[in-house]
Amino acid sequence: MSILLVTAKSKLSIGPALAFDNTDFIASDFTTGTPTYVLIGGTTNLGSAGDTSELITSNQIDAGRTRKAKGTRNAGSMAVICDIDIADAGQLALIAAEKSRESFSFMLEFNDAPSGGTPSIRYFSAFVMSTAEQYDEANSVMKLNATLEIDSNIVRVAAAAA
Repeated sequence: MSILLVTAKSKLSIGPALAFDNTDFIASDFTTGTPTYVLIGGTTNLGSAGDTSELITSNQIDAGRTRKAKGTRNAGSMAVICDIDIADAGQLALIAAEKSRESFSFMLEFNDAPSGGTPSIRYFSAFVMSTAEQYDEANSVMKLNATLEIDSNIVRVAAAAA
């Protein structure tokens, strides 16, 4: 019987600048030299991420048929929403990264570690395209909305037993 993987207690962290160099990353690209990852606190929505292939078409006259092929892959945009915390180091790092022209490394840890083991992790590189504040109505919590444009493959590391 499989166990449902829930988003609750997942952790998104931002790390150092890491540019995609046209070769898919592997896990060690994100961990070599023990880089510092800063937890982004107060997240309420982590959005979605994952590859989608571009559709290439050719309308062939003699066949009367549109031929199709798969093109380049795009890991998408990740919309991250946080309750604003003006002292949260991760939120401050996101805001600073938005001002930079560099892409940054990200680590998403799931809450699925076996007893004494390590959780599943997703690593990727992304540009922080926006960090907009959302204020809404009187009985609302102010939000920080960040858009991450993923600029690499997403490296999947499976949970491991102790």
